[in-house]
Amino acid sequence: MRRLAARSERWPLARPFTISRGSKTEAEVVVVEITEGGAAGRGECVPYGRFGEDVASVLAEIAGVQAALLAGATRGELQNLLPAGAARNALDCALWDLEAKQAGMRAWNLLGRARIDPVKTCLTISLDSREAMAETARTEARRPMLKLKIGGADDLERVEAVRAAAPRTRLIVDANEALGFEDLRRLAPELARLDVKLIEQPLAWDEDAALEGYDCPVPLCADESLRTRAELAACARRYACVNVKLDKAGGLTEALALIAAAHAAGLEIMAGCMVATSLATAPAMILAQGANFVDLDGPLLLARDRPFGLEVTGSMISPPVPELWG
Repeated sequence: MRRLAARSERWPLARPFTISRGSKTEAEVVVVEITEGGAAGRGECVPYGRFGEDVASVLAEIAGVQAALLAGATRGELQNLLPAGAARNALDCALWDLEAKQAGMRAWNLLGRARIDPVKTCLTISLDSREAMAETARTEARRPMLKLKIGGADDLERVEAVRAAAPRTRLIVDANEALGFEDLRRLAPELARLDVKLIEQPLAWDEDAALEGYDCPVPLCADESLRTRAELAACARRYACVNVKLDKAGGLTEALALIAAAHAAGLEIMAGCMVATSLATAPAMILAQGANFVDLDGPLLLARDRPFGLEVTGSMISPPVPELWG
């Protein structure tokens, strides 16, 4: 007999996290636990405000499919019970965890993989004054990659200050939809001069048709413009890379299919995450295997993580232990 429980949790951040759309001081997550036959599977999601989600709506979606899940709905059936989004992600990842524990193996074994490898993540520097961002970059200059949040009038000065503070670190710039097309055309050659490796989501998702035919001097990566395979064809005409996140895709099941389709379309992959605990990030370690860019620093931004959290040495994240997930 199955049981399902869902609850919201708040996790304080080590410092305020700011992007072009606003700031937050805590991560608000939803945790799902599905128990069956003495085994328990867990999943965690972050309601995606950009797509109209909040904790109440996510908990309501979960409650709406509870009867089907208690009746034994599978991961495959779940894909048709809920749309892509945070609620489906938490349930999907909990079912992966449950299936792995019932089988006495790891989640990646279910995919035919004997193991997964540690990965190096970038670290995100949130939007701030150029002096503050440079100081953070100076402190973190030994990391292999930094992601800079931009979205203001002094964007170029911010990136220049960070580059001066971390001259050998690879840089990604993430606008979170804050630029206009002419802003991008002016800024991109300067970012190329500063050896920025990737510009993430420069334009609003519903304005990025302007990117078709544009030969940007820095490769572009889709984030808000890509949720599932439904948006992939359009993204392939506009971007060189796509950021695959569990909360956007609606779980590990769709995210794995999305990565396979993106590879077939010739796109590079960023394995991304939301600001959340290691329970949310652990399934994304599977997505990060072979990814061109890894941005799984969500737990690193917290004041504290949950028990059995991912082990991180410098920028290297080890695979999750069974007590956490999978």
